[in-house]
Amino acid sequence: MPTNAFLGVFAKSPIKPMEEHIKKVHQASKALIPFFNHVFKEEWVQAEELRITIRNLEREADDMKRDIRLQLPRGLFMPVERTDLLELVTQQDKIANKAKDIAGRVIGREMTIPKVMQTDFLAYLTRCVDATKQASKAINELEELLETGFKGREVTLVEKMLVELDAIEQDTDEMQIKVRRQLRDVEGELNPIDVMFLYKIIEWVGELADIAERVGSRLELMLAR
Repeated sequence: MPTNAFLGVFAKSPIKPMEEHIKKVHQASKALIPFFNHVFKEEWVQAEELRITIRNLEREADDMKRDIRLQLPRGLFMPVERTDLLELVTQQDKIANKAKDIAGRVIGREMTIPKVMQTDFLAYLTRCVDATKQASKAINELEELLETGFKGREVTLVEKMLVELDAIEQDTDEMQIKVRRQLRDVEGELNPIDVMFLYKIIEWVGELADIAERVGSRLELMLAR
């Protein structure tokens, strides 16, 4: 989104840019799914193209975050603190950063994923992306929450979304254990350095869900206040 157009949104709502930002970071995490499908097949040219896409999405999200920080009005007459919104956008932005780091590390080493792990790894990744999607859905209720003064049925709806987000994150914890065990079972057949980096990638993928949950926790705090 061009900067002028993006900043123009503030004239209508101080919340809308937050919603646009979380959509952008979710796009970055979602692009990891086709990225890894190419990695599985060692299609490095196609994987590199998606790495660039993820990097560009991360840069766009970073620009949006910067604009939010600079342009978010002070002294807003809202049932939320400006500092809460700034902390929220900081957490949101970490999702895109992590997606960029994952893609960059995999491409940098042309890391292969053992075939025995691929099905469960993809399911694990997809569930972590589900968490970023759920966080995006919850944040995109901010406008309605503002209109209702953070009261009534809208609050109940968002609280249910956050409960679902927690459940998704718990799923990813269990799935991570399974994928790590699969790697442990075959690590003796692999280059030790590759094994070390594969464990790190598994951890970073899980952090997508962890960060998404932290986004939900920040929103939950705002509801509580």
